[in-house]
Amino acid sequence: MTVQTPLAAPPDEGHPRRTLILALMAACATMTVALVAAINLAVPKLSASSLHPSSAQLLWIVDAYVIVFACLLIPAGAFGDRYGRRGALLGGLAVFAAGCVASALVPDVGALIAGRAVTGLGAALVMPASLSLTVQAFPARLRGQAIASWTAATGIAGIIGNIGGGLVLEYLPWQGLFWAVAPIMLVLLALCARIAPRSERHPADLDVIGCTLVILAFVALLYGIIEGPEHGWSSGPVLGSFAVSVVVFGVFTAYALRAAHPLIDPRILTIARLRAGVSGITVTFFGLFALFFVNAQYLQYVKGFSPLLTGVAIGPLAIGMMLVSRRSVALAARFGERRIVVTGMLAIAAGLGLLSTAGAHTPYALYAVFLVLMSVGMGLSTPALSTLVIGALPSGRTGLGSGLNGAAREVGSALGVAVLGTILSTRFTAGLPAGVHARTIGQALAGSAPETHAGVVSAFTHAMAAGYRVIALTVLASALVVAFWYRPTEK
Repeated sequence: MTVQTPLAAPPDEGHPRRTLILALMAACATMTVALVAAINLAVPKLSASSLHPSSAQLLWIVDAYVIVFACLLIPAGAFGDRYGRRGALLGGLAVFAAGCVASALVPDVGALIAGRAVTGLGAALVMPASLSLTVQAFPARLRGQAIASWTAATGIAGIIGNIGGGLVLEYLPWQGLFWAVAPIMLVLLALCARIAPRSERHPADLDVIGCTLVILAFVALLYGIIEGPEHGWSSGPVLGSFAVSVVVFGVFTAYALRAAHPLIDPRILTIARLRAGVSGITVTFFGLFALFFVNAQYLQYVKGFSPLLTGVAIGPLAIGMMLVSRRSVALAARFGERRIVVTGMLAIAAGLGLLSTAGAHTPYALYAVFLVLMSVGMGLSTPALSTLVIGALPSGRTGLGSGLNGAAREVGSALGVAVLGTILSTRFTAGLPAGVHARTIGQALAGSAPETHAGVVSAFTHAMAAGYRVIALTVLASALVVAFWYRPTEK
């Protein structure tokens, strides 16, 4: 059967089905982000499964998807610019579904990490194409609001991932999470094949060399952070990985400055507003996904919540993201973008700081208030930051802009999980009661006598508090940097 696809509409009028296109593109992007959050709910079941992953392997299972997602977003955006965003979107949805099926069928941890990486490749193709097609479908006067709506959808995707993942994991083993996602992506693939508009093609270089250097440098950095607690921070492999990361990032910078068509031209970061947008997005998602990683373990192990209740309990985060983000464009116009962005980042830092006070006896109602404060910060800051990144580049490079925007989100997500997970592992093992030896709270509770459980829980909450404080201070310091770089008058 031949599928008829509509041609792109004139840019001054927008596409006649632009609202439907926005909803569909938002759904595609939402699923890619939702899986990042949902996998955190599966950590307790993965920890207790026949795979027997270590604490470092659990972090790799979570981060393998995000690493590939983050590192390939920009070349995937360039791929869409060059060969067509609609084709990139459809290909990404197909690869995503295949990666989910592969992840559900794995025999060991290494295969699961590889399956997660394949899924991340699909996500990298989907995310920039969905945003670029959204921008294309709307006239210039409505694009800011369209980007804000798309951003709001991806912002609450973490909530959707938590609630949907909790529902699946309440009744199924961890493999059920991937079996549930695969058919959803196939349905979206069929809908996009009928509705997604064709796009203009623009010259864009994929820069395989630059892409390889970025992946190598980022993996080396995360290896050092994740493996530090198990190998020792002064061990050769850890110090070597940090050194490799620094050297390769330096090589990439030198290469990109000389290449005719680099993956990222470092000179674009001389634009202060672009630096502010990229760094702001990175740090806000650094804080958000650090929360997602530890929240599931806190609510299940410390508060005794089921997977479904754990997913529902993160719901207050949706309040600010849904309500505030819709008004963020108007608020920025009234009070100034810089003021709204910085206020939002300060609220995120405050929310994380308050979450560091949560313990075994903290009432959920109070915990929910902390989540709402953080969500208000996300709702205020992320739409304006995303608009800033997209608007800093020429219209013909929206694929690169959306790729840069998405890469910043996923780099922040991966680093947030890695940093908080590493602090949690280090402080938790150091604080365990005498005679208890474990790398994760699940292993400690399963392998220790009941009389030591209170001490195990206390070690976990103290380690969690230390991690939250580090993340909160990082967001706070970054808010000050963003405030300095965010120059409203710069063109």
